[in-house]
Amino acid sequence: MKRPVVAAPGKVVDTDRYPLSDPGSAAWRAAVDHARRELDRVGCCVLSDFIRPELRDTVQRECAGVAPLAHGQVEVVNAYNIAVGTPLPDGHPGRVTMERGNAFVARDQIPADSVLQQLYTSTLFQRFVADCFRLPALYELADPLSGLCLNVIAPGRAHPWHFDTNEYTVSMLTQESAEGGDFEYCPNIRSADAENFEDVAGVLAGTRPDLPRRLTLAPGDLQLFKGRYSLHRVTEVTGGTARHTAIFAYSERPGVMGSVERTRQLFGRVLPEHTAAEFRAVRGDRLLD
Repeated sequence: MKRPVVAAPGKVVDTDRYPLSDPGSAAWRAAVDHARRELDRVGCCVLSDFIRPELRDTVQRECAGVAPLAHGQVEVVNAYNIAVGTPLPDGHPGRVTMERGNAFVARDQIPADSVLQQLYTSTLFQRFVADCFRLPALYELADPLSGLCLNVIAPGRAHPWHFDTNEYTVSMLTQESAEGGDFEYCPNIRSADAENFEDVAGVLAGTRPDLPRRLTLAPGDLQLFKGRYSLHRVTEVTGGTARHTAIFAYSERPGVMGSVERTRQLFGRVLPEHTAAEFRAVRGDRLLD
């Protein structure tokens, strides 16, 4: 893939509030401290109006332009995105199946000169996000499809309960749905050392309504999220407008690739890189997925 030409952060990001090129400044420290507090408290943080207001329409148009390329096959999945029918004990939450109707535009279908590609590959942006997550560095996923993608949820569709492959997810709503399409999540319902199947099963069965939280997002907001440890979903989109979300996927280790099964689910295709990496997957834990 041709590497994007990265614009100066000030042309994309509201650098008065989020001075990416001035680490250690008062505004940088305030933004990072706020993000850290929220991530520690609930595993999620929203940085409002991250993108400059005059660029929001541009980002919306760029995403709407590639949205028709999304792989949109409706599939039956489980919260762990492992193959349905995988042998699991009775009562295991991985046996609960749901219909996934959201669609994904892969990174290799997003123009190299788009605002999203510029932001995803910006070392200044990566350093800022890493600091928010209390990490020395973050790495772009090695995966040529899922490192950066656009999540498209059409009216009548939803993205059911699931966990992310990558530990640290950064996303941005680029187009609101007319109705519905609410982001819900269960903060830190599992950890790198404990699956906590009982609570996960309770959320899936609807018997633990006390665990999910609902988050209000607006186009241009940046969402930082520990998606590998927090079960989450987007509720059914209603009305006449699809919901579009850009997903910037990073890892604290280089070389992370999506599994063959999950890649096929999300994008409808698997590249030789995925097959080659299947038995040498880079992961920091032994979670189901």
